[in-house]
Amino acid sequence: MDPDTEVQSILRRGEEEEEEKKKWKRPPSSYGSMRSDSDAMEEDDEGNDEEVAEACHSPFPVVLPGSAAHEGTGLQLIRADSPETLCTMTTQQTKPPGALVIDTRCSDPGDCPEDDEDDMDEVLVTHSPEPPEPVEPDDAMQTDEFGQPGTLHPEQDLAHVFKSIQTVVTGLTKDELFKFKMSFYQWETSITLQQVMDGDLLDFVDKILEILGQDRSLLHTIHTLENVNKKDKAEELQNLCKRALVRFRLNQCWIRKYQIIREGVVRAGKQNLLDNIYVEPQISTCGYGGVDPSHEFRPHPPSPLQVPSADTFVSLNNLFRLQKDDGTPVRTVLTTGMPGIGMSVSVGRFCLDWAELHANKDLQFVIKLSLQSFWFLRKNTTHLSEKMSIMEVIEYYHPEFKGITYLEEEDCKFLIILNSFDCYQAPLDWENAPVINDNYTQAHPDVLIVNIIRGTVLRGARIWILGRRAAVSQIPSQYIDITTEIQGFSDEMKDEYLEKRFCEAQLTENIKAHYKRVPTLHLLARQPFVCWMVATVFERCYRYRGYGVHPPRLTPFYVTILTVQTNRRLQFYFGKGENELKWSSDDKQQLTKMGKMAFKMLERNASVFFEEDLKEYGLKLTDVTVFSGLCTELPTAAPNGRRTYCFIHFTFQEFMAALYVFTMFRIESKNVLEGSGVLHMPKIFTAKDQTRSAAALVQCAVERTLSSPLGHYEMFLRFLCGMLSPDCHHNQLSGYLYSRKSPKVSGLDEVQRLLEKTIQTAQTNNGDRVENLKECLREMTQEDE
Repeated sequence: MDPDTEVQSILRRGEEEEEEKKKWKRPPSSYGSMRSDSDAMEEDDEGNDEEVAEACHSPFPVVLPGSAAHEGTGLQLIRADSPETLCTMTTQQTKPPGALVIDTRCSDPGDCPEDDEDDMDEVLVTHSPEPPEPVEPDDAMQTDEFGQPGTLHPEQDLAHVFKSIQTVVTGLTKDELFKFKMSFYQWETSITLQQVMDGDLLDFVDKILEILGQDRSLLHTIHTLENVNKKDKAEELQNLCKRALVRFRLNQCWIRKYQIIREGVVRAGKQNLLDNIYVEPQISTCGYGGVDPSHEFRPHPPSPLQVPSADTFVSLNNLFRLQKDDGTPVRTVLTTGMPGIGMSVSVGRFCLDWAELHANKDLQFVIKLSLQSFWFLRKNTTHLSEKMSIMEVIEYYHPEFKGITYLEEEDCKFLIILNSFDCYQAPLDWENAPVINDNYTQAHPDVLIVNIIRGTVLRGARIWILGRRAAVSQIPSQYIDITTEIQGFSDEMKDEYLEKRFCEAQLTENIKAHYKRVPTLHLLARQPFVCWMVATVFERCYRYRGYGVHPPRLTPFYVTILTVQTNRRLQFYFGKGENELKWSSDDKQQLTKMGKMAFKMLERNASVFFEEDLKEYGLKLTDVTVFSGLCTELPTAAPNGRRTYCFIHFTFQEFMAALYVFTMFRIESKNVLEGSGVLHMPKIFTAKDQTRSAAALVQCAVERTLSSPLGHYEMFLRFLCGMLSPDCHHNQLSGYLYSRKSPKVSGLDEVQRLLEKTIQTAQTNNGDRVENLKECLREMTQEDE
């Protein structure tokens, strides 16, 4: 008989026996290529090959495995309405050589792939094996639906969980299985009684995995076995899937911790999902300090700053796909950045993507050991042993690893995140710290940290270190495979962040247009923290009718950055609570000294400083460059080898200089600008004590500005005028830098007349200074709408 005639005959036979086949037809399943142990038992009892062939619902003659026809072409079925899963994909890997895969979802055999006519004459054999062991593909070659390489460990994937549940539940008797299914149904509302009871054991396992998912099905099966007094079976299932359970508990930990982003003061009902607002900042493998050299008036800062090129940028989730110079994968990645650049949020995004299987699936575990946690252990020796092993530390913060030995295995690929490196305030001895060669030797936290980074403990771990550059620069370069730096937002990313944050298109457009009216604010929004502040402030402002007529004032934003970073310093590094954020006299003096240093640097047209400069003003290196959040370290040392530091932006140096001048004027009634020896303008006002009036202070600042090159004192003058506004010095800084009992600065009407007169004069003599003088006047006089 020719192939076409044979196919037609088979189809006629299928139509005649359609009702009989429906009786035997199994429900649609994700695992059509598998059969359960109960199926095999039924087949043995019946001993009827023809009925088995009908139960498979195949339109082709079927010969069971083990018959004489086994040497013919094999057949594997892909059943209708079956979602794509790992097990159906692995049938492609486990079919016999030369086997033909027939997709029974085709209603017409002519739709099936055509082979040579000779192949159709061969006897077709159906194979229905147990779930095969997954073939681990090369991580570098395989990508998932998110375009990410890497696959799950065989003991953490769907096939292993399926087989484990099936193996354990198969050992139940008929009555125990019925009781198990009823208990499973009663405690799981997402599944119906019919779905639990219909079909055989294979269908039951298939259905719960399809409806509940891998992790939830596994946990619920374990709990149900315990509820029906089959604790031995529950323990057996836990042991079979221990690696998957540990991963699941870590997943849940990171999802709970990072799914919602907590920004500023958390308000009930106002939390945002990280997925809804997150925009990935630019991360470069070529760090130059992360300081933006752009300036509203200066084409270049006094000390040149480099900016990485676009071809050095790398995605957050690809950090551990990078390779060293010799082509081997990186083990230790160091990520640094300026304060407010988004390191903490980047850690949360990485952990959340891993937990939700969006990236880095090949990492079996992601364990976060913050240096803040190590510092807690170091300080609280009364509650914990002074010496602990690294496994005891992991078990203390992640109890799911208790008794787990996976981290000892050479092929266990996992990640340790050492974030907040700047929180560890004790010096680390990289040369003389004892070497630890196993994970169970107890040692001081200082020694543990050094050995983790050395690689002598947790040998199979990838290490991700994050911290401010002035803190992480102490790590010897031989322990770091690659250094990355978070650069912040590009102009397009700033707009994308605002668009994702607000549902109202008109509000988004208003905010985008409004903050761009002040070029310096647009530049500063490169920091995600400032971008968040822009969104929060203007969202509230635009609730009021008529807001947005005038451009926003710049000084209040810089004052807010100062107060937020100082409060964060007290909370993050010194453990102060929300109600304990009162600035001490030492805190105030530190800011005043930093402002004095910034002012002296501005006078000599310098933008970088060194450790000896800090000592000159009575400042400590770590307090200024790490804890303050206002300065950072530049990676390129000075020609003489000295470590180089600067403010987070040159405009912040100008702001701190203006803050110092204003503070000396308000607290000590001193005009530090007087007697500078620069060109003097004619005195417009005469007063008994001119040196102590606000007008005299501003007049000295105007003299400096107009007698210096364009851009030298322009922003300094604008910030000084902005601080004269009662909104800044009496509202924002009251209770922090200044006493609440201090009166408002008087004589602002005189200052206003001085600036107006100066603007008129400048239109003739200094036309290029007029716009900034108008901005200075607006900073002082404009009230919030």
